[in-house]
Amino acid sequence: MAEPGPAGSLGALGLARDPIGDPLVYPGRPPAESGLLAGDRFLALREEPGAPPGSRRLPGGESLDDALRDAGGSRFADRHPVLAVGSNGSPAQVHRKLAGRTPVLVPMTYAEVTGLVPGVSAHVSRPGYVPAAPVLVPGATARLIVLWLDDDQLAVVDATEPNYHRLRTPAAVRVSLDGVPVGCGLYAGRHGCLTDREGRPFRLTSQAALLAALLADLPGLGRLAGTGDSAEFAARVRSDPALREEIRLLWRRENRVLRQSGLTPDGPCL
Repeated sequence: MAEPGPAGSLGALGLARDPIGDPLVYPGRPPAESGLLAGDRFLALREEPGAPPGSRRLPGGESLDDALRDAGGSRFADRHPVLAVGSNGSPAQVHRKLAGRTPVLVPMTYAEVTGLVPGVSAHVSRPGYVPAAPVLVPGATARLIVLWLDDDQLAVVDATEPNYHRLRTPAAVRVSLDGVPVGCGLYAGRHGCLTDREGRPFRLTSQAALLAALLADLPGLGRLAGTGDSAEFAARVRSDPALREEIRLLWRRENRVLRQSGLTPDGPCL
């Protein structure tokens, strides 16, 4: 068993497993609170009601903006806010995407979101999980992570999202940070979102529970994959791109795909 690592490390905080390496971990473990992902460490931000995010303090006492500046990064206000509905809310996944490509120095703050919830994309990803996609639900609320990315980080994350298009959050969606509205980017699914046999969008759950629900809802899925077991399903689709495509087409033939206005490639892309 791997050592948990020093205090503040992703290992010590139980945040080290990423879905790319282990698909059944999807969407990954989110942090307990807002903080700064700095390399393989996650530093919690103190709760300071009314304080601008950049002036909130980290465990060592320095402000977030001071920590960003000292590490050679852009200050908080100069970054691009991007709402995370799936694994981008996991520090391990963000670290996995950025490490070796651009410095891993990303504020991750919780926000209150109205009008949108994490649903399920109508495709299977290359690592072997069925990923998230945003779903518009009037009046629904969610507490989600916002990533604050610099220009280089945004370009890297964009490149890891070939099945999504980044656009502005629709007008019907409100994202607020400590009560202050925030205009965010959002990765919307290019394949639409999955619905059950009654036409209701699936909500994102743990991957094992989600796969069990999808297999139970559509028996043809298990027949196509040759298994009704979540772990075996993930292993088979991970190693078989043709199977992933056949599953995507199956969901379309069975009318299990919902496309929503405002979350399509025709929307206002960033």
